[in-house]
Amino acid sequence: MSRKSTWTGPRELREQLQRLWDRGELLKEIVTEESSFPRRLTLNGPSSAQLAERFERVRVWIAELCALPHYRVELHEIRHRLLGANLVPKAVWVDSLEDALTLLGKRREAARFRELVELTRQCQPELLPWLAARSRKALALAQDWERLLAVVAWIEAHPRPGIYLRQVDIPGVHSKFIEAHRGVLSQWLDRLMPSQAVDHTAVGVTGFARRYGFRDKPQRIRLRALDPAHALLPGLSEADLTLDADSFARLQPRVRRVFITENEINYLAFPPLSDSLLLFGAGYGFEVLAEAEWLQRCHVHYWGDIDTHGFAILDQLRGCLPRARSLLMDRGTLLAFEAQWGQEEKQIQRDLPRLDAEERSLYDALRDNRIRVNLRLEQERIGFGWVENALEAMAEDG
Repeated sequence: MSRKSTWTGPRELREQLQRLWDRGELLKEIVTEESSFPRRLTLNGPSSAQLAERFERVRVWIAELCALPHYRVELHEIRHRLLGANLVPKAVWVDSLEDALTLLGKRREAARFRELVELTRQCQPELLPWLAARSRKALALAQDWERLLAVVAWIEAHPRPGIYLRQVDIPGVHSKFIEAHRGVLSQWLDRLMPSQAVDHTAVGVTGFARRYGFRDKPQRIRLRALDPAHALLPGLSEADLTLDADSFARLQPRVRRVFITENEINYLAFPPLSDSLLLFGAGYGFEVLAEAEWLQRCHVHYWGDIDTHGFAILDQLRGCLPRARSLLMDRGTLLAFEAQWGQEEKQIQRDLPRLDAEERSLYDALRDNRIRVNLRLEQERIGFGWVENALEAMAEDG
């Protein structure tokens, strides 16, 4: 690399300004009206030795800097024993925000951002700090800005409305628009709404409706009886039912055992078992089960994949049902079906405090790759005879 390449040139000066733009610092000044200009940029120039060794190149470098528009080059005199007195750049300044925007070709974006700031100042001045902190995000939302402001204004006027998002009546706004922008709207509403109008237990975009008092799509639980004596509907002992969460909570099935499986084929093929009921888990999210008090009286057995995600789901289930047990998620089952081992794409690495000692030992072996890298055994790869034997043993034990 040439030693001359370490001297600051037009590209390096522009890169410094670009970093300010990328961090949102230039647009932030439009909101706060607090200027950091004139702004001195970092300047690396030739050493005294280079001044003598490469005098012509130094002259070209000086001329190039001094000819740059919208920069102000501050010169100072250097006296050299061989070359005498010479004016050499000491600093490079950008005197105004407008100069910086011109150099970056961002004047149009800045003008659009000023429109957003003025509109926000008129309609929702409490959002100006958000606008200052998230200026680049705001600029990306410029096309939707007025509609977003309209949504938060409507919710402010109708706190905890108790209706579906589909029923919000704002010209030019539909429920899909609100759903697509739940992340930003949540950040805004948390600033604007009184604390009593926000359900702080509902988090994330999936909790948006509940957090701000809208009706949400009812959660549904799929289940079937494993014992004809405990049919969920008279005369339909093998019925495969789907209930909303409230109806599920009001059930009184009078069974002793409840099984939860994550695989649909396993759910459909699960063997009959006395005094038992089967739920289709379908992934994370067991909060709905906590509302069913009758489940607390049952022996709950969870059957998931033998991988880090399977144990993470088990750990989450125990947050709602602390006495839930694992089924066929043990080292013996894993080793018995080595020929069916697969690979887990992305492992969970966090600690799972609700696992028992045996489960934690196997989980640690999986996440630390002690048996094989990214090992998993999917539940549907376990031989059906093995499943039947485990359930028969459970029935014999009562």
